[in-house]
Amino acid sequence: MDPFEIKESLSTFRVIADTREQNNPRARERFEAFGVPVQRATLHYCDYCGNITLPDGSDLMDVTQTLRPKCCIERKMSLDELAACFTRGRDRFRREFERATEAGAKVYLLVEGASWEALNNHRYRSKYNPEAFRASLIAWSIRYDMTPVFCKADSSGALIREILFRDIKERLECGEFDER
Repeated sequence: MDPFEIKESLSTFRVIADTREQNNPRARERFEAFGVPVQRATLHYCDYCGNITLPDGSDLMDVTQTLRPKCCIERKMSLDELAACFTRGRDRFRREFERATEAGAKVYLLVEGASWEALNNHRYRSKYNPEAFRASLIAWSIRYDMTPVFCKADSSGALIREILFRDIKERLECGEFDER
């Protein structure tokens, strides 16, 4: 793709939100913060991915199918929700990350209202031991090619858009979609 085709494709960028992502006031605020259109589709893993229209008029991701994106974001609203995923929901959470790994996906685990300091100092309600919590998070980041991203809730929308946009832009510039 030449630079003009890349620019044109990027101008069609939109965020895909999984159909299971709740449509509540906080989600609508996040969607608005994306600053781009939002499509709803079923994702095989994670909560968000990006989409563009390629120069041939086809979409990078066919939203009529269950999607297996190469870059995606799993969003958690707090350290407490993440702690529950690593404890009570560990098997389900592990299966989701295994599906992403099998598809060769890069996963960003975005946790709102979180920081390493809050995790290390047990500033969350769960009884999950901070050392075990930290060990699980770091082990999973290695095992599943997952990058943890901690942020304030009001910046999550902009971060989601930026991560997904930059991933697609880099892949376009490297020619990943030229042979589609």
